[in-house]
Amino acid sequence: MGSFSLIGIIIFQVYWIYNTFNTSEKQFNQTIRIALYNVAAEMANFNKTQLPNTNPVKQISSNYFVVDLNDVIDPIILEHYLKTEFEHSNIKIDYEYAIYDCESDAMVHGKYINNSGKKIKRNNENEFQKLDDYIYYFAIRFPGKTAVILYGMNVWLISALVLISAILFFAYAVSVILRQKKLSDVQKDFINNMTHELKTPLSTIGISANVISDSEIFKEPERLAKYASIISNQNKRLENQVEKVLQSTLSEKGRISLKIEKLELGELLREIINDFDLKAREKNGEIILNSDKVAKYICVDKNHFENLVFNLLDNAIKYCKTNPKVIVSAVLKKKNIYLSVEDNGTGIDPKYRKKIFKKFFRIPTGDIHDVKGFGLGLDYVKNIVKAHKWKIHLESKQSRGSKFVIIMPGENVHDK
Repeated sequence: MGSFSLIGIIIFQVYWIYNTFNTSEKQFNQTIRIALYNVAAEMANFNKTQLPNTNPVKQISSNYFVVDLNDVIDPIILEHYLKTEFEHSNIKIDYEYAIYDCESDAMVHGKYINNSGKKIKRNNENEFQKLDDYIYYFAIRFPGKTAVILYGMNVWLISALVLISAILFFAYAVSVILRQKKLSDVQKDFINNMTHELKTPLSTIGISANVISDSEIFKEPERLAKYASIISNQNKRLENQVEKVLQSTLSEKGRISLKIEKLELGELLREIINDFDLKAREKNGEIILNSDKVAKYICVDKNHFENLVFNLLDNAIKYCKTNPKVIVSAVLKKKNIYLSVEDNGTGIDPKYRKKIFKKFFRIPTGDIHDVKGFGLGLDYVKNIVKAHKWKIHLESKQSRGSKFVIIMPGENVHDK
């Protein structure tokens, strides 16, 4: 309703200005027609002739008038009467006139009368239109007529501009409020997800700690080792979740500090994949590495690069329902390394492809929450890529998997 009200006010304001302009123009035209009729009457009286039976003043266009005198016209007398009558009618506007010469069949004796005081070049005489209906007539143009009418409306235009500016500012304020509300909803979802993600490992750690605190557990070393391992794994899980939030916060504030070092790309990728391989096997999946021997060395921040690849692999495994197959490739093309992570997962709908790199964004799944996460992984990936001055793009087909490709410019590629 607020939007419709704002649009209605703006439309009404524009309509009101338009009608005011039309009314002012009609009044101005009427004043000019009366003044020109008086000029024609004075010219007829001077020449001791009769005016035509019909109205001698004819408006051809918005700023172009023709006056039929039915007698020879003296340019000096005409100019005198024009100046006198316009001054009497308070018409303070530049104008240009010309007289039709029946012998040469042309508009002649044209002159530009400058009442504004501005230096304006006289327009070409050929702009005056000839009429076949009259023999003795003169034509007059008002080049600055529209500007004069608008200037006369300056108070109304300023008030309308102020009102429209206030309306637009209010509309902007409403849009900000709506964006803040949307952000608040997103943050609320994030907090709910984070609470759920942290609650599970904390509960597991609590249960395991209670078991270990039992004095009888020391009589069963295998059982003790099992629960100690559970606590260690859940602790790592908590650390990873907290690390994701911290990484996102730092990247958002532009505080990413890169420690660039020269590393062997293939070896680095193998280390990351080996650490992640167990998670893939839990879902009967596999991770395949295809590393081009030519694309051997890169200059990169090791810690951030490992986190970047980890996030891509984590998404590839999470968003594949059964038997995930992930292919990690590093190929050298035209002095650029193309690092890709391709999966056989659910794919990404085209309408979400521009949003997946936004903070907190997760692809809607309705009431089913079978995939955990904060919506921070790809936001972190985007920021690390940006910090290294790389490029990233997505290739995906719904239900056929996704492929994230990172392009590392030539200056980051090194031979032995």
